[in-house]
Amino acid sequence: MSNLLPGSAPAAPVRHRATAAATDAAFRRIVAHLADEVEIRAALRAIAAEIGELIPFTHADICLLDRPGWVVSHEIGIHTRWSRRRTRVNASPVRDVLLKRCPMMLTANAMHDPRHVFPGASCGPILDHHLRARINVPLRVMGEVTGTLNISHEIEGYYDAADVELAGHLANILAPSFHALHTAEHARQVARMRTRAQERTESLRAGALELTQALERERQRIGMDLHDQTLADLTRLLRELTHEPPLDRGRLARNLSETIADLRSLIDTAVPTLLDLFGFSHAIRVYLERAVEGDGITVDVLDKTGGKVDRLQPTARTALFRIAQEAINNAAKHAHARLIRVIVTAETGGELRVVIQDNGCGLPSQLGRRSGLSHLRTRADLIGAELEVVSDDGTCVTVTLPAALS
Repeated sequence: MSNLLPGSAPAAPVRHRATAAATDAAFRRIVAHLADEVEIRAALRAIAAEIGELIPFTHADICLLDRPGWVVSHEIGIHTRWSRRRTRVNASPVRDVLLKRCPMMLTANAMHDPRHVFPGASCGPILDHHLRARINVPLRVMGEVTGTLNISHEIEGYYDAADVELAGHLANILAPSFHALHTAEHARQVARMRTRAQERTESLRAGALELTQALERERQRIGMDLHDQTLADLTRLLRELTHEPPLDRGRLARNLSETIADLRSLIDTAVPTLLDLFGFSHAIRVYLERAVEGDGITVDVLDKTGGKVDRLQPTARTALFRIAQEAINNAAKHAHARLIRVIVTAETGGELRVVIQDNGCGLPSQLGRRSGLSHLRTRADLIGAELEVVSDDGTCVTVTLPAALS
């Protein structure tokens, strides 16, 4: 009945056990406490004293089946990494009970029990905290295993078959309540995720509208620049050509060269021609050098991906270029930076990351909507990328494109 490994259990130390009346009273208090709680951790803390009165422990936890193939744990006593992150069922030290390979587990020293400690097992807490004696019994709802109740003690051989039987009764009381609490918590998480998704959709819609309006303003600005500058320059050149006597060829050539340069600058602003012709890194380097021309600012562009940006969809590549362009403008014109660096990396998880760093004065304390930061976020959102802007000893703009999109 004990399901012990042969020869693994020395005699348990003699200890005081609760009487039948005390046990019944503890069960009643547990039921009353559970009726008052609406959150798993609070419920477990509320009944910790009663569990300890029935079965003394160094560590105890409720392990619950979560999304398919995963479990989540809630602890009392020692707090370990089990409650800080989910664990795969096949890596759990209680997988044999979860998978119905055995009805329960009782071990004198789990630190040397291959059911608990095996290659790939999430058994760190057992070894780190010397959780030797362990009882693991299933939590069942409508005949199905929904988790386990796990009770551990640092003293080897501390538990026996009577403790297992008592833990089984306790598990029968706890299972329905914790299953209901876990289901309710999952529903709240789904609701929060749905709300965040809706908020993100609304934010993206508003950002897209704002970006569209900004693009329209930019189109109008370019039109005005063409009218007020380029057209005026061409008209002046025409007058100089038809002037009697005509101006000398050298002066005409200089004036024409200036007009061409101004027109090229307008075109480069409107359409990332260099990006299309020569690729992301070259276009960024040229843009950097033009942005800081004559200012004594050191620039550096480092692509550690072998040109991965240029293999993206055109929309994503252009968006990354525009984000970098805006960040470079801010660093060169407003941050008084002496160094601007652009680094492109491919992360181990497949993400593509573009980082624009400068050693300037950082972001202003009050950022207006015209600062360009909201446009950066909208451009990132539109291609499904994450944007992070950190101002500390300069500014660091990081845009990360998920592996699925890169």
